[in-house]
Amino acid sequence: MSANPLSALHRLVLRHCQQPRQATSLPNVTLFNCPRPTKPVRSMYDPRICVVLQGRKRVMIGRSVYDAGPSQCLIATADLPVTAYVTAARPEKPHLALTLTLDRLCVAEVWSTMPKREISKGDASGLATGPLTQELIDPMTRLLSILDRPEDAAVLAPMIEREIVYRLLQGAFGPIVSRLVNDPNLMQVSRATRWLRDNYHKPFRVDDLASFVGMSATSLHRHFKAITAMTPLEYRREIRLEEARRRILSGVARVSEIGIDVGYDSASQFSREYRRNFGRSPSQEAELSRSNKALEPREL
Repeated sequence: MSANPLSALHRLVLRHCQQPRQATSLPNVTLFNCPRPTKPVRSMYDPRICVVLQGRKRVMIGRSVYDAGPSQCLIATADLPVTAYVTAARPEKPHLALTLTLDRLCVAEVWSTMPKREISKGDASGLATGPLTQELIDPMTRLLSILDRPEDAAVLAPMIEREIVYRLLQGAFGPIVSRLVNDPNLMQVSRATRWLRDNYHKPFRVDDLASFVGMSATSLHRHFKAITAMTPLEYRREIRLEEARRRILSGVARVSEIGIDVGYDSASQFSREYRRNFGRSPSQEAELSRSNKALEPREL
């Protein structure tokens, strides 16, 4: 692969990103510039493509591990609680990356205009990695170039994002990205994850959730675990604990109230599960947050 096209992307990321994680004026684009390896960070991935330009990162979901190095992509096709961290970076050669959120409606619209082809089922996991191709480098470079010309964003950004989606569907990632709109199991599980994210503080029965998304309880359990590497109950627990941690770190409420607010009936159960997930109790987390405001980036 020629270095010149990639060097243009490098320069754009360096020019517009001076911190480990930075949102941009393009709502679907986030940039990363990490000068050194980071600690594991728990976060929620929505459907997206992450492009690693320099350095290396690792993403874990359940027991599965995904590594992405220079000129590699990582694709997420579901709402997934993950643990991610930079494994290779140094000040003179920082980890550089970008992510683009994959809008399901955009994927559906582009897919509907393409010649139909048989889709291989392959791995059911909601994460996959693969090489960054020249066909993707060009539109991604043009998309980031809009950051230098913000007046062009409203017209050009949606067009270029559609082109990127088209290139993804047309190339080796096609069977993976097309699942967003043509895999009934993924769509039903995605509907279940959205319900759990919106209603994590409420009690629920797996049978009721399965009925809501139009699956049997057995089928929901099987496909949910295949895609997210966890059961619906484990997924809800992750959402509850991540929300609790967000509230503790932001200091918006007392620790004694947060467990109840996110859906726990028992303070001891909340404290026990929080410690198991994060290695410290909610009270210890709050104290650490107060004494150290220079926190790691919340998402990688």
